Amino acid sequence: MMVEEILRRIMQLHLRAREAQSYCATRKPKIRGMAEDLVLDTAIRDWVLIPLSVVMVLIGVLRYFVSKLMHSSQTPDAKIVKEGQVILRARNLRGGANFIPSKAFRARKIYFCNEENGLLFVPKGQGQNPQAQMFSDPNMAMDMMKKNLSMIIPQTLTFAWVNFFFSGFVAAKIPFPLTQRFRSMLQNGIDLSTVDVSYVSSRSWYFLNLFGLRGLFSLILGEENAVDDTQRMMQMGGFGFDPSKGLSAEKDNLDITQHDWALANFEQRAEAVLRKVIG
Repeated sequence: MMVEEILRRIMQLHLRAREAQSYCATRKPKIRGMAEDLVLDTAIRDWVLIPLSVVMVLIGVLRYFVSKLMHSSQTPDAKIVKEGQVILRARNLRGGANFIPSKAFRARKIYFCNEENGLLFVPKGQGQNPQAQMFSDPNMAMDMMKKNLSMIIPQTLTFAWVNFFFSGFVAAKIPFPLTQRFRSMLQNGIDLSTVDVSYVSSRSWYFLNLFGLRGLFSLILGEENAVDDTQRMMQMGGFGFDPSKGLSAEKDNLDITQHDWALANFEQRAEAVLRKVIG
């Protein structure tokens, strides 16, 4: 009975939305170029806006735990771990270069950037090919496929659910004016040019939740475990990380780093500060 009541409410709201669209399409504004003001039904908030937001949050949390169960534990490559630690050490050296003497900085810079045996120097032809590394390691390809499936399948099912039950609804209104460039982003699925741009359709609300809930997931799951769909989409076309490129980039950054001693006359400055405090 509860499911039938929810479906009946959604169908009623869907019919109201269709009637509102046909009414706005036939009605002409009194002033040319003037946008129509709509009065949103509170039932849309209770049966469209809030359920859609809650479902998106629950799906994001569920995806995190499913991907965690599907993740296979692998022994990290000692060479990759070593190269990552070298990059971190070189980065820390750049960050604190001005707080060590010039002689010590030059010695460490030569230790990292020497063209013969420097830790950051990668000879030509010895760089790893991420594609060859993936095809040689089937576990890496399987993990990437699992990550992509854990993102694509829930998004496809959720979008089909939103498009079937909540298509055509004006779900919310942004409390500040926007230009016409935001219409295609905020009113996806509503073909009415007379509606003000600040109104958000249900389909657009789905996309806003899809790409804008990282902060909430960071609070729920932790900063390192937050589900970032934008970053995953950017990584879908990649084939892994090439450590040799990171070493070369860090070597270039360290080569151009200039030493500027930040503790010159430190005793005199500390004495002046203490005299001001005591005095």
